[in-house]
Amino acid sequence: MWNETDLTHLRRCVELAGQALAGGDEPFGSVLVGGDGAVLAEDHNRETTGRDQTLHPEFALARWAAAHLTPAERAAATVYTSGEHCPMCAAAHGWVGLNRIVYVASSAQLVEWLTELGAAPAPVNPLPIQQIAPRVRVEGPVPELTDQIRALHHRHFTEHRSTR
Repeated sequence: MWNETDLTHLRRCVELAGQALAGGDEPFGSVLVGGDGAVLAEDHNRETTGRDQTLHPEFALARWAAAHLTPAERAAATVYTSGEHCPMCAAAHGWVGLNRIVYVASSAQLVEWLTELGAAPAPVNPLPIQQIAPRVRVEGPVPELTDQIRALHHRHFTEHRSTR
C-alpha cells in the first residue's frame, strides 16, 4: 500500500507532530507532496498556541494548495499526515480537490487512546475521511509509526491534563 517514499514523508509528519508538542500544542503534523514527489508545503498543529481551533495542519495545507496549485496539480498531490483528518479538514481536502491522503493513525485509534486516558470527547464526531469526502483516496493507518504517534498524544494529554 505504501512504499519507502511514503514512509519518509510520514516520518516527517511524526517529526512535525513532535514540534507541535514541543510548542505546547496537540501533536499533529502534515506534509503536502506534489505529483512529481517534491515537498510543496508542511505544517503542524497550531490550534492551542494560536487560540484558533481551526489551525489544523491539514486545513492549512488545503488552503495553501487552493492558493498555489492548479486543479490538476492538486489532483496529483498527496497529503501525508500523522493523524486521520477531522471532518473539517476532510471537507477542506475534498472541496480543494486534493487526491490522496496517507495517515499514520486513524481517528478511531486516537479516540481509543484518549478515552483510555480519560480525555473528554472532541466537540466534533470523529468520522472517517471517506464519510466526508468519498472520492478521496485514503490509506492508513501505518502500523510502523503508530506507536510513535500514540506516545506523543499520551505525552500531550499527561502534560496538559490540568489545562483541559
